[in-house]
Amino acid sequence: GCSIASYGIGGGNVWMTLILPLAAGLLYALILLISGREHLYRTAIPLALWLVLLAATSAVPGGWLTALVWAAALIILIVYDRTFRGKISSRWPAGLILLALLALEVWLARTALTAQMGSAAWFGAANRCCLALGIFLTIAFMRRHDDGAYHPIWGDRADGRRIRDIPPITYVTPYIMPDRNGANNSIRSCFEITEAEKYIHAKRREGLTNFGFTHVFLASYVRAVAQYPALNRFLSGQHIYTRDNDIQFCMIIKKDMTLEAPDTAIKLHLSPSDNANDVYDKFNAAVEEVKNAPLDSTFDKTAQVLKLIPGVLLKFTVWVLKVLDYFGLLPGFLLEVSPFHGSVFFTSMGSLGIEPVIHHLYDFGNLPMFIAFGRKRRQTELDENGEPVSRRYVDYTVNIDERTVDGFYYASALRYFHRLVTNPTVLDEKPETVVRDID
Repeated sequence: GCSIASYGIGGGNVWMTLILPLAAGLLYALILLISGREHLYRTAIPLALWLVLLAATSAVPGGWLTALVWAAALIILIVYDRTFRGKISSRWPAGLILLALLALEVWLARTALTAQMGSAAWFGAANRCCLALGIFLTIAFMRRHDDGAYHPIWGDRADGRRIRDIPPITYVTPYIMPDRNGANNSIRSCFEITEAEKYIHAKRREGLTNFGFTHVFLASYVRAVAQYPALNRFLSGQHIYTRDNDIQFCMIIKKDMTLEAPDTAIKLHLSPSDNANDVYDKFNAAVEEVKNAPLDSTFDKTAQVLKLIPGVLLKFTVWVLKVLDYFGLLPGFLLEVSPFHGSVFFTSMGSLGIEPVIHHLYDFGNLPMFIAFGRKRRQTELDENGEPVSRRYVDYTVNIDERTVDGFYYASALRYFHRLVTNPTVLDEKPETVVRDID
């Protein structure tokens, strides 16, 4: 935050000297209040801008004091940045620097008021107070993490941790194929459903009355992530991230199976350690919440707000959202309601009585996988004795973003997934081990 009174700037550009610095100071404080405990590193950018402004206006151009001030600003920024990247374990250096900056801002705010009266002085003092509030909140949120868990640093997103150690070809590929549909691979498969149907009937006898193929597919996917955690990666802004233990399942459902019933989206948070019963309970709870709600879901309400925006402005609004998403700045509440941000999207064509579609991926958002499965079908085959037998199958398709992991990894994970849906009894138990994507 700068001011006319404190820096002696001429009163020509009110926006640059008064309004924008005030807005920036408020935004700095707002970032800290909303996400300061887990995303404190994001304050490095506003602090850097403030240091540049302070250095540019606090020394005589060309003098030795200019070099000294710029060097001090650079040292402050390096210490601050390295502290919140986890490279400097002690918080004391950054804390002392922030205390000194806080004292400086309070003094400058007081000077702005005593040196000159009027609206410019009050705006200058307000700028200083906002930045001082931001620095104070930064000091308040600073703490050492001793729990051994990973905590977000610069480059991470609210919905994922950036993968920083990737092969060169994996790093370059997103720049060559920037669109998700341009990097879309599809596979079509089927499985014999005898064992799966026995499993479904057994679960229903246990009291899970609505248990069906959707639960089998979803529980199998969750178990596959437990052993092949890179399935839970996604690509955004030309960088690869992992959701780690947060499996975000998205699905479009109808409140009633009628042509007039509206579609709505659900998003479910699952864990790699979940078994089939856990998946059933969480999935059915989410579906019942939406179907029994007297009002629209959060996704529907958000879409209704967007619907009120005129066409041209809506296109611009979506562009802004894409830009924010590219840089990982999309607000958390939008990420939560968006069905385009998640680990996997399921669609059940079996409930509609048709074969599975080969569904595209969405360029908006970051969904890396789309799974569709269709109705049951019969097929006559020859058994090991050469006799014709009738077997029942369910077809399914999988669309994947090939930029997140290599083809061998996907092939291994999908073979494992296929074994699970064919013989799902192992899904009753918790996994013996859960493989972590990165430490």
